[in-house]
Amino acid sequence: MNYTIKAPAVWKAVIALPASKSISNRALILNALSLLPQKVRNLSDCDDTEVMLHALRSGRREVNVKAAGTAMRFLTAYLAGKTGTYTITGTERMKNRPVKILVDALRLLGATITCAEKEGFPPLQIEGGTLAGGEVAIDGRVSSQYLSALLMVAPTMTNGLRLHLNGEPVSKPYLRLTVGLMQQFGVKVEEDGETFTVKPQPYTAVPFTVEADWSAASYWYEMAALSGQAEIVLTGLFRDSLQGDAAIVPLFERLGVATRFTSDGVALERTAYPSCKRLELDLTDMPDMAQTLAVTCAALGITFRFSGLQSLKIKETDRLAALGTELRKFGYVLAEHDGRILEWNGERCPAAASPVVHTYEDHRMAMSFAPLALVRREGVRVADAEVVSKSYPRYWKDLQLAGFQCVSDETVINNG
Repeated sequence: MNYTIKAPAVWKAVIALPASKSISNRALILNALSLLPQKVRNLSDCDDTEVMLHALRSGRREVNVKAAGTAMRFLTAYLAGKTGTYTITGTERMKNRPVKILVDALRLLGATITCAEKEGFPPLQIEGGTLAGGEVAIDGRVSSQYLSALLMVAPTMTNGLRLHLNGEPVSKPYLRLTVGLMQQFGVKVEEDGETFTVKPQPYTAVPFTVEADWSAASYWYEMAALSGQAEIVLTGLFRDSLQGDAAIVPLFERLGVATRFTSDGVALERTAYPSCKRLELDLTDMPDMAQTLAVTCAALGITFRFSGLQSLKIKETDRLAALGTELRKFGYVLAEHDGRILEWNGERCPAAASPVVHTYEDHRMAMSFAPLALVRREGVRVADAEVVSKSYPRYWKDLQLAGFQCVSDETVINNG
């Protein structure tokens, strides 16, 4: 379904952000690996977490993770160490997202995994059992989720795990998040440079409440930056969060958005015109912010060069190509270099008469482009807008609560 989004001139909003998908999915795995699992509170209600929760609770031998890349990687490692025969599959796009690095590492550690259709890609057939463990080297420059998947199951391996990272890992804060949560569940992780050692040891489940999602917060930061005037309160965020995307706070300060931490979360305010005319960033540690920042900068006329984006080629879509295609519809000509750099030097082209943002089954495409309604009187039309359910199911309803109009091809979205 296509939605047309139109923005109010002046608006205020108090938004209860969704719980962190990244924390939810890790906490569910760690809790399941614990001797006496407890209830994990305030879980994300997004598709990715629903898939993970269903897989862990149902005990089914055939698992369909749909479009959930995190669930595919984490469950592959989890099921490889759990006695039984399992099949794990997903959407057609998922069947073309590589898992060879993870599968090869697990095989070296004692797993029996067969790629059912194409080597190095899902669907996977897994003969699960206790993993021997040992020593393995893995390329950390592709996806930190491979590393997190291995680390989380490491304490259950007979010989533990000694994991060497080749190359500086992408999305390193997500790796820090994994290690931090493992420690909260009672497991010690030893680090020596780019080597992680985890000895055999039990997990101990703890009372755990998931915090709000900083990735979801980024779209409200974008709206604040594109607004002439806005006051936004986002509840459930922590100043000392383990989430890497909390780094948007100083970045958006350069784009004219001030953050004030409160006991409930954060308050955002558009304070001034952006202090920079060009933004050059290495986004290796936070590649999921590329879409939000690219759309924001283009709309503000701020040129940019973002590097460290190599992992975006294997996300829900090729996000580098998708950004280039969709921003061109609005008159911005981007350049991609070496599959890891996205740049805009201010080049413009004629905009499409009635642009429709294609989302490519990618939730972040929908959520990062919708705020363009703030700089377009005619609003923004987004195709397949229901894709936001992957991480932020209430996104369109929250926009309505803030005063935006969200109209489908057929009817006005019910705000209830």
